[in-house]
Amino acid sequence: MSTVSQHHPLHEDLLAFVSTTVMVSLGVYLLSQAGLITGGIAGLSLLVSELTGLSFGLLFTVLNAPFYILAVIELGWRFTINTICCVGMVSIFAEQLFRVLEINYLNPAFAAVAGGMLIGFGMLIVFRHQASLGGVGIMAYYLQNRLGWRAGIVQMVVDAGIFAVGLFVLPWPQLLVSLLGAFTLNSVLAVNHRPGRYRVA
Repeated sequence: MSTVSQHHPLHEDLLAFVSTTVMVSLGVYLLSQAGLITGGIAGLSLLVSELTGLSFGLLFTVLNAPFYILAVIELGWRFTINTICCVGMVSIFAEQLFRVLEINYLNPAFAAVAGGMLIGFGMLIVFRHQASLGGVGIMAYYLQNRLGWRAGIVQMVVDAGIFAVGLFVLPWPQLLVSLLGAFTLNSVLAVNHRPGRYRVA
């Protein structure tokens, strides 16, 4: 048995990045339209946007920027450049979706679950093409390698902090529904993103 190769030709990487950014942007758009948040830098960007009125795209770009140094150190230039491209595309697409999609009614629970799924599956795609959506995942990977802290625990602590701040920003029904979305997203990653999960004979 051998693991599935993680090396992809350029056209496959490009298709993966476009697919990912469309999926994640749509997930973020659903959450934003329902007044919800999620974990990671995307969730922090939604939260700060709610507080300040600044655009999600600008915040997502700026808040991710400091983590690129860690990405270069731990994961190399190719991973970092791929990640910068994906973050930039999500920032642009999420801000422009209103031009092609108008939602007249959106159930918050549906927005949470569908948004969490879309973001989760988008993250899975980029992981397999040597990229990420930046931020917390890069920091968690760095701390795991340097200090031995488990990446999953680091991400969970950061997400808990974001939702703790959310207690002072969102009405509690919206926060509870947001937790449902975050649980959905993390469930998608937990089930599908495991070493050796997919193998071929």
